[in-house]
Amino acid sequence: MYDQLSLLSGRANQPLALEVAAYLGVELASATISNFPDGELSIRLEQNVRGRDVFIVQPTSPPVNDHLMELLILIDACKRASAERITCVIPYFGYARQDRKDAGRVPITAKLVANLITEAGADRVLTVDLHAAQIQGFFDVPVDHLYAAPVLDQYIQSLELSVDQLVVMSPDEGSIKRALQHVDNLGGSLVIVDKRRSSATETRQANLIGGPIEGKTVVIFDDMIATAGSICGAARVARQHGARDVFVCATHGVLCGQASERLAEAPVHEVIVTNSIAQPPEHQFSKLKIVTIAPLLGEAIRRIHRNESVSYLFA
Repeated sequence: MYDQLSLLSGRANQPLALEVAAYLGVELASATISNFPDGELSIRLEQNVRGRDVFIVQPTSPPVNDHLMELLILIDACKRASAERITCVIPYFGYARQDRKDAGRVPITAKLVANLITEAGADRVLTVDLHAAQIQGFFDVPVDHLYAAPVLDQYIQSLELSVDQLVVMSPDEGSIKRALQHVDNLGGSLVIVDKRRSSATETRQANLIGGPIEGKTVVIFDDMIATAGSICGAARVARQHGARDVFVCATHGVLCGQASERLAEAPVHEVIVTNSIAQPPEHQFSKLKIVTIAPLLGEAIRRIHRNESVSYLFA
């Protein structure tokens, strides 16, 4: 049994790490992280981790390469400081969309990143809503893959929307399974947007499968919002078909480029994301609502530390 737990954090999302520490009733371990003048990282652990069960909280969110390198160096520092076990808590796993060869002469970068984390010395990975579930198999160490659906559903339920007037919308065919889970939890009916991709950055929402949705409240669920093109297109389709209100929910608010501006101007009532990624002030807008996954991560960490089952959290 591991009876000593240390919780560390990189610079990617320290507020989330502090919430997790508060849930567990522990202090966040101290580490000095800075940059040399040439940009190289300098990391020093300020507390003894010898023989301890170490959890490192570090999403590989934008800037992805900086935060990934920071995670790798933190792992190495803990390994060389004789930590008993190192678990990487990666609420958002970057490079997850590069999970297969969809064209000639391209890498499978998600597998490369998994190899880097494993070779650096990680003994276990804890993550939330991978873009593709098969990425769990890219790691040669155990992976606990959690889902934020219960957290998002709990917020939607708190709005006390009428189930008879509720419609869950899948923004594309690939998100149908996720949308069905939300229908099971929230009730209501399901509709699907027929999305056609014209390029790596441009999509077109062609048709609506299912319905009718006229006069109803539509809730759109996705795993992440990056440029917000697909989500805003789905919201416009919902409005064009007579939806009364539109809510957008996603686990990861990547919000790159002009995403925040697009969402602020989109015909949606509210945009709900989790705090898997820290949102700087320039990404925030009046419609944005951030819900916390700290209790979800904290409970998983507690159970992993005590060698208890984590399976009931996979819902």
